[in-house]
Amino acid sequence: MARKKQQINNDDLEKNQEVRQFQKEAELILSFNLTKLVNESTPLMQEWLDVQPPQFDSGEEYIFNKKFKNLAFNISGWSEEDLKVKFVSDVLELGHLEEGDGLVTFFDKIIEATVDGIKLKVKADFMMAKGLLNLLQVPYFHFHEYKPEINPTGEPMAQLLQSFLIAQVKNKNAQLPLYGVSMVGKQWTFIIMEGKTYCVSDTFACTKKDDLLKIIAILRKFRWLLDTRLRAAYEQ
Repeated sequence: MARKKQQINNDDLEKNQEVRQFQKEAELILSFNLTKLVNESTPLMQEWLDVQPPQFDSGEEYIFNKKFKNLAFNISGWSEEDLKVKFVSDVLELGHLEEGDGLVTFFDKIIEATVDGIKLKVKADFMMAKGLLNLLQVPYFHFHEYKPEINPTGEPMAQLLQSFLIAQVKNKNAQLPLYGVSMVGKQWTFIIMEGKTYCVSDTFACTKKDDLLKIIAILRKFRWLLDTRLRAAYEQ
């Protein structure tokens, strides 16, 4: 009975704990003792970025050409919602990040957890998870934070790192890798976090056709890694 009462008290304490707001990547590095790798690729990052151009069927080819046609002209004026509806959602679909077989996808999903005694709460612009309907059970490695070129609020990398830290708590294994993407305007950056270390790729400009094709290929590579390796590791 005493143990149950203590658990209830701990739950109430966490529920009433004030959320710590982080707007800058540097604040998270200092607060959680993170290590950032930029000019040295980890084996997992090398594997992820080692891709061939995607093979499209006729429908995918049509969508790609349609979305790319006026992208360079329009993207600088889009809001975050415009980015999501007019472009990002199609890239995610072309990247095979769709639902099915116990996988669910979420836009604007609020996730929270207490990490090293600090309560974090963040809105993941896009994520994949094991779940059902709107129930998130196990966050799966891919968080997508995207911001427009005009009036961005907060640093996308700071939001992404908080998503990673929260996912490590929810998945109960901080050593398994988490995969993510940060997007600001036309610039896409890929990130992998292992424990307290995160590796950041070079940027890809989605307004360049070859770069956009590589972005889609990298997303497809993630889905392949998820299906062939990562899900099994997280569900052990």
